[in-house]
Amino acid sequence: MKRDDIFEFFRLLAEANPAPETELEFSNTYQLLVAVVLSAQATDVGVNKATRKLFAEVETPQQMLALGEEGLKQHIKTIGLFNSKAKNVIALSEMLVRDFGGEVPQDRDTLVTLPGVGRKTANVVMNCAFGAETFAVDTHVFRVSNRTGLAKGKTVDAVEKRLEKVVPAPFRRDAHHWLILLGRYTCKARSPECWRCPVVEQCGFKPKVLEKPKGK
Repeated sequence: MKRDDIFEFFRLLAEANPAPETELEFSNTYQLLVAVVLSAQATDVGVNKATRKLFAEVETPQQMLALGEEGLKQHIKTIGLFNSKAKNVIALSEMLVRDFGGEVPQDRDTLVTLPGVGRKTANVVMNCAFGAETFAVDTHVFRVSNRTGLAKGKTVDAVEKRLEKVVPAPFRRDAHHWLILLGRYTCKARSPECWRCPVVEQCGFKPKVLEKPKGK
């Protein structure tokens, strides 16, 4: 995708949704961190259903430790891999209390030392909580970046590096939100809905579905 097309691509996404946000529900940075850890291989909708009652009870790592691993499991048992995720959430909460005064670190290198926190999770937290211009590459971002020609790469890391290079300055903070939402609701894995895509003209995908299938 050419530079002018990339700028127009994001300009149109910004015009359609000027203030995109994560669909995970949280009220502070610690809850965001927990929600993102729980969202691995799970939907935001499923995580939100599980965390509404949890977050009404737990707002700090200290409160999470008081709840305990078994108590946490009761809240998140509807989420995939809940046993291992519960262990990680308790372990990262212990580390936050012990090493960081209960506060969530603001840099990626430190965040990824927390149990259950990989680069993608760290990027989401840095972006959503601290306003950092990071690019969290999940399955939606990976697919959209490759399919449209925006940032091609065979690995998540390759796509992230390419996005770092090509996304224009005015759009860097919100770019991954726009790409996630585009992939989640329009540029779907099995059947991209090109007929209603705001960036169809800039997209490099060849077999575009430009007519709405009957029954859709």
